[in-house]
Amino acid sequence: MLIKHAKVFQENGKFAPGDIPISGQFFADTAPDCDVIDAAGCYAIPGLIDLHIHGCVGHDFSATDAQGLRDMARYLAANGITAICPTLLTLPEDQLTAACRQIAAHADPKGAAFAGIYLEGPFLSPKKCGAQNPAYIQPPDAELVRRLQAEAWDMVKLLAIAPEMDGALELIDALGGEIACSVAHTEANYELAQTAFAHGARQVTHLFNAMPGLHHRDPGVIGAALDTPDCRAELICDGVHVHPSAVRAALRMFGDDRIIFISDNMAATGMADGIYDLGGLAVQVRGRQACLAENNTIAGSVVNLMDCLRTAVTEMDIPLATAVKCASVNPAKALGLFHQRGSITPGKYADLVLLNEDLSIRAVFLRGERIG
Repeated sequence: MLIKHAKVFQENGKFAPGDIPISGQFFADTAPDCDVIDAAGCYAIPGLIDLHIHGCVGHDFSATDAQGLRDMARYLAANGITAICPTLLTLPEDQLTAACRQIAAHADPKGAAFAGIYLEGPFLSPKKCGAQNPAYIQPPDAELVRRLQAEAWDMVKLLAIAPEMDGALELIDALGGEIACSVAHTEANYELAQTAFAHGARQVTHLFNAMPGLHHRDPGVIGAALDTPDCRAELICDGVHVHPSAVRAALRMFGDDRIIFISDNMAATGMADGIYDLGGLAVQVRGRQACLAENNTIAGSVVNLMDCLRTAVTEMDIPLATAVKCASVNPAKALGLFHQRGSITPGKYADLVLLNEDLSIRAVFLRGERIG
């Protein structure tokens, strides 16, 4: 297949006119004697990669079956999200074990690839647990993580952790080189967060949310992450979690090499307004907003990553090239997958989205096959 006349996203972070040869599942250098698709007027971008997503279309990665995984993977692929890192909630070990087994066993050629597993807990601060169930928070335990990793066939790539928890720094040390740790759901001050990064943590979970704000005398996790050059920061651009001005500020502070757009989607994504379950807690969804029914705490997002990208561009004045970098290139690098995904480069999986000028989807190609 040869896609011609598109405005193609380049590895240098810019768009340029060009053609895209595809051979089998991969982008290629040439594609002679093949089907030709005219993409004039379209932006060609790599498939988006959502490394922080709890669920969608009525299902939750923490508690679903094979059909639920298939439904979620296909919904996401149809929306241009071609690889994901299913994210598990703070839950008892037996439930986390069952979820890890189920995700590791999943395979669907017509759905988004499962590129890892993200454990968002259970080692979080009870005072900053947000929409996580505090009943299941427990002290940091490296052996628990390793047990889950064994059940997940080594798919666990990320672990969220509050560095003030007793044993947190020791756990970061213990998992060094095995699993990337992300500072999350925390009351940590600047000095403690800096210590966590010095021990090897290299990411921040949903920047600004479930952590102290950036204060000029107490810069907290945000300031510590900013002062750590190899630390990346997740950002939810759904128009609810973070004000557009703060999104722009984050990109100016961190640069577009270090910000990762995430959805933080919950099961209600792609569904009608109503009451939904999140780790045993009731969540009320109205439009873009999902809040705990009990106390109105924001509880994840119902805006998928492609819609987050559109929101960033059309409502937050973020350049499209920057948004694509944050939603594809940077998560691929954070997951150690940039050699396979995240750019339109020969030899990588041919995950591709053609966007019209208004950023609506013209077509999605999943591992070289057109699916929409």
